[in-house]
Amino acid sequence: MKFQLRKCPECKKYTLKEECPACQAKTVTAHPAKFSPDDKYARYRIMNKFKD
Repeated sequence: MKFQLRKCPECKKYTLKEECPACQAKTVTAHPAKFSPDDKYARYRIMNKFKD
């Protein structure tokens, strides 16, 4: 999505840009993943989480 809120992992500032205007680090999306009650891959994610 083009206009979702993004967060800089370095300086913890929020922006709409792909790159942080303060420190020029790559930003990440601040929104959680979409939830689906009939998640087909939940079993695999849980197994991978507790694999170690």
